[in-house]
Amino acid sequence: MKTAKRTKSKRTAPAVESYSSVWDAIADTPEEAANLRARSELMRQITAIIKKSTWTQTQAAERCGVTQPRINDLLRGRVSRFSLDALVNIATAMGHRVSFELQAA
Repeated sequence: MKTAKRTKSKRTAPAVESYSSVWDAIADTPEEAANLRARSELMRQITAIIKKSTWTQTQAAERCGVTQPRINDLLRGRVSRFSLDALVNIATAMGHRVSFELQAA
């Protein structure tokens, strides 16, 4: 009776990629990552204003000229459902001015 000789297989660890931000990890291009970053930051600031004002979603929607489900999407951080243009319009309707700062990459 022959016995099979077992050899340890040398498995290599899967390659680990690292990114400077979650947006860089999920975006296909640096431009798309920058757009996602800008949208998420604007959404974060709008959300903070709504919470600080203690508005209900309905009240916030009325002030922003959008529907309550739209405010719900914003408060839940659903970045993919908002363009920069839409977020600028919401912030402006809330009485805030939006400005951007360009920095060297």
